[in-house]
Amino acid sequence: MLFSGSCAFFLLLLKYQFSVSIASEPMCSKFAYDEQLLEKMIRQEIKVEMMQNDIKKTQEAVSITLEEIKKTSVEVSKTLESLQNNATEVIKGIIRDKEKNEEILRKTFEEQRNNFTTDMEEGRKMLKELSENMKKPSVAFFAHNVPDLKLDRTDKIIIFTTATTNEGSGYDISTGIFTAPVGGLYQFIVNYCTYLKQHSPLGLVLSGNVIARSSNYDGDYYTCSSFSAVIRVKSSEKVWVKCLSCGSSRNLFKNGWMMNSFSGILINK
Repeated sequence: MLFSGSCAFFLLLLKYQFSVSIASEPMCSKFAYDEQLLEKMIRQEIKVEMMQNDIKKTQEAVSITLEEIKKTSVEVSKTLESLQNNATEVIKGIIRDKEKNEEILRKTFEEQRNNFTTDMEEGRKMLKELSENMKKPSVAFFAHNVPDLKLDRTDKIIIFTTATTNEGSGYDISTGIFTAPVGGLYQFIVNYCTYLKQHSPLGLVLSGNVIARSSNYDGDYYTCSSFSAVIRVKSSEKVWVKCLSCGSSRNLFKNGWMMNSFSGILINK
């Protein structure tokens, strides 16, 4: 390309010198058309060279721009990757927090459900016990007034002929014997008063067996004493008070202030 430009310049120089030498002699050369054509071609060649230079510069500018775009693309990719990693960590953190909260809620729910179940079970037990207590028969008696105060023979049953209380109808005022209408845990109390200067050995009997006993004596006063027992009695078993080691000279005592009594109550089935 440089060689062509040099040639063109040389031809133009020759043309100029030739034109100067013959300027004084106006004439039409047979090569005028060729010269004009050659001149035109030289101008075109120069323009082409200039265009190529412009294209080269443009290509260099484009290359620089592409390199910058490439660098920018790499930086953008790194930035996007960093953002993606950060977003991933944030999402993982959110998921972990959500799972943690769900676990806390689950444990709280389970604890409340267990507490509710326990409370319900305790409530059912209380209702069952209350229902059983409501169904439990009421058994209790309190008898007093012993017409026959003599302790003249051993094993004599002491009969209390007045029953102020007789829930369940277990006590018989004619025999002095209590027959348990239901089995369960009972408490029995015997209160007795002793004649002056006399012994009064009494015993509480369950189905023929003495389960509690007491005796009282005072040489100067009429006195009273008591004894009791808490025993389990089967249904239809009998309980009574009898005289132990008695004789013709022994007696109980009573007046307006001193009372002999026999009582019992069902504590629990």
